[in-house]
Amino acid sequence: MIETAKENQSIQAILDADISTELKEIAGKVAQRKRITNQEAIYLYHHAELSYLGILANHIRTYMNKNYVYFNHNFHVEPTNVCVYTCSFCSYSRLIKNREQGWELSVDEILNIIKKYDEQAVTEVHITGGVVPKQDLNFYKELFEKIKQHRPELHIKALTPVEFHYIFKKAKVSYEDGLAILHKAGLDSLPGGGAEIFNETIRDQIAGGKCSSEEWLKIHKIWHQMGLHSNATMLYGHIESFEHRVDHMDRLRQLQDETKGFNAFIPLKFRNKDNQMAHVPEVSVIEDLRNYAIARIYLDNFQHIKAYWAMIGRKTAQLSLNFGADDLDGTIDDTTKIYSMAGSEEQNPKLTTQELVDLIKAVGKTPVERDTLYRIVKEF
Repeated sequence: MIETAKENQSIQAILDADISTELKEIAGKVAQRKRITNQEAIYLYHHAELSYLGILANHIRTYMNKNYVYFNHNFHVEPTNVCVYTCSFCSYSRLIKNREQGWELSVDEILNIIKKYDEQAVTEVHITGGVVPKQDLNFYKELFEKIKQHRPELHIKALTPVEFHYIFKKAKVSYEDGLAILHKAGLDSLPGGGAEIFNETIRDQIAGGKCSSEEWLKIHKIWHQMGLHSNATMLYGHIESFEHRVDHMDRLRQLQDETKGFNAFIPLKFRNKDNQMAHVPEVSVIEDLRNYAIARIYLDNFQHIKAYWAMIGRKTAQLSLNFGADDLDGTIDDTTKIYSMAGSEEQNPKLTTQELVDLIKAVGKTPVERDTLYRIVKEF
C-alpha cells in the first residue's frame, strides 16, 4: 500500500507539472488505467523524457505486479547455429555452405546436455537455434518425447515460428497439425523469437525469406487457441522508426486482446558486432530504458515485461526494473551464444540464483522465483 501511495503521488506530480497537454492527458489515462492510443505511444517516443516515462511505467508495473521481480532456473540448448536463412542482423548463424564453422547436434547429443542438469533444480529448457533440413518434424518429435521420458516435469519451451514454418512446410503439414504433433510429443510453450519487426518493408530488408509477420502471428494464435502460452519479442534499435515499433506492439496487443495467450513481452536490442548491419550504431542505454517504459505503458494487456539480461547486460537490466520491467528471464548457465556473439556485455551469460536475488534486492524489489507460466516457486 505504501508503494501504491508513492506511485499515486508521482502521477499527481506529473499532472501538476508544467508539461504539454498531450503528456498530461497520457498521464491521466495511466492514472485511470485506461488504454493509450497508437498516436499517443508515438508521441511518447518523440517527446517524453525518461523521468516522465519511468514514473508512468513504474506506476503500472507496481499495480500489475506489486514489487515483484520474477526469474526462473533455466538453461538453453541451441541445436544448431547453421541456418538456411541469412538475416542481416544475425551474428550467430552460419550458412549451410559454411557448416564446418558451426554445429548440428543430434538428438542424443542434446539429451546428454539435458542430463547434465539432472541434479539441479531447473524448471525450464529453452530450445531454439538455426534452421537446417535434417532437424525436421520427426527430429523434434523424437527429441521432445525423449526429454519427457527422461525428465517429465521439465518444461520444454522451444522453437519459433521461423522454425515451425520451415519444419511444417517441409513435412507438408498444416500449422495446426504440426503444433498438435509437437505438443503431444512434449512441447509445453513457445518462446517469442523470430518476430523481429512486423513492418513488412523493414522485415524484408533485415530478415527476408523467413516467415512473414502474418505467419508469425498466426502460429502464436493457433497455439493460444490450443489453450497454451507463449512469449512475444520485438527487435529494436536498428533501421526501424518509432512508428514501426508502435505498429509492432499494436499487432501484439490486438492478438492478446483476442487470445490472452502471451505471458510476457521481451524487447530485444539490436547488437551490431560481426553481422551485415555492423555499420548501424547501437542505441544508448537511455533509449533502452525509454523503450521498456513505453512498452509497459502501451501493452496494458501483457502482464509481464521481461528484461533479458543476457542481451542488454545485467546492469541495464537492473535499471530497467524501475522503468516497467518485472522479469529478468533466468539463470541461463552460459548456455546461449546468440547475443554474446553479437557483442553483448555478457560474454558468458550465467547467474546463480543468489546473484539474481542480490541484483533484484539492490534496487529495492522483491525477488520471486517462478516457473515458465509464472507460478511462484519461491519468494525471497
